[in-house]
Amino acid sequence: MAGHIILSHGSDSGPDATKVSVLAALASAIGWTCQKLDYRQDDLPGHAASVLPRLERLRAAIDASPSRPVLVGSSMGAFVSSLASLDRPVAGLFLMALPVEIPGFEKGLDLARDVPSFLVHGYDDDVCPADRALGFAAGAGMPTLLLADDHRLSAHVEAIAGQFLLFLEQFGE
Repeated sequence: MAGHIILSHGSDSGPDATKVSVLAALASAIGWTCQKLDYRQDDLPGHAASVLPRLERLRAAIDASPSRPVLVGSSMGAFVSSLASLDRPVAGLFLMALPVEIPGFEKGLDLARDVPSFLVHGYDDDVCPADRALGFAAGAGMPTLLLADDHRLSAHVEAIAGQFLLFLEQFGE
């Protein structure tokens, strides 16, 4: 039996967003249980004010998880997934369109260094500059797939899905 995955969407998005939905469907098809969190209410006060409510929601989901989950996050979802790994037991981190900071939020990006992690980022990302995300990934020793895409990564959903399946293989029986 495969494990459990918790997926976190970005701001101005929802739990039925394309990347989150495609990755959840793929993981479910190979035996993983998946939970797509809904942060839309948490996001109403704005980016900086949404971080702590999102973290609380994600931590509660991790605490209720049947096993150490793999966290999957896009943009703000990647940011809070990374922070949650610092104080909750997680099996892995699959991060997309990673911001290294949220303007107005007092803490910058960090993650547990002993957790398998992977970054997918677009070099034309105008929201989360690629050079900053790649610099963070290099400092964390995080493998990265850099794509000719923008922040939404919508032109490469199939490539992301393939990389996600490869990432999940390391958690096999």
